[in-house]
Amino acid sequence: MSTATTVVPRATALTAGAEAPQRTYGPITRSDLVRYAGAGGDFNPIHHDETFARDAGLESVFSMGMFHAGLLSSLVGGWLGVENVRRFALRFTGQVWPDDVLTLSGVVDGIEEHDGARLATCSFTVARQTGDVVITATATAIAS
Repeated sequence: MSTATTVVPRATALTAGAEAPQRTYGPITRSDLVRYAGAGGDFNPIHHDETFARDAGLESVFSMGMFHAGLLSSLVGGWLGVENVRRFALRFTGQVWPDDVLTLSGVVDGIEEHDGARLATCSFTVARQTGDVVITATATAIAS
């Protein structure tokens, strides 16, 4: 079995310090949460039932982490080219509430040669309008 390296052309070459086109999403609505519950099959009432969430000691319902992780994945794949991504890891660091506006951003931390390929190491964040970071992520992708 042979493997081929496919490189998807980009509008700009990846270089250290290059920034992903920043995206915003929101405000997050309860309808967003219900739609995601239907798509993802996560019907935990803590994400859509206000009374249930308050009885659990929360201020409100909150977003499923995979909802905003999916938003970030779309930025990563769109910017780096899905076919070029070799590694993607993320960490949830906070909650997203109804009416939050999320800012998704990324940057190339560095470029390295590895097994004959140029690989970009990138970091990404998802932040609420308050500045609180709710996801940190890293990705490695073929740079050219």
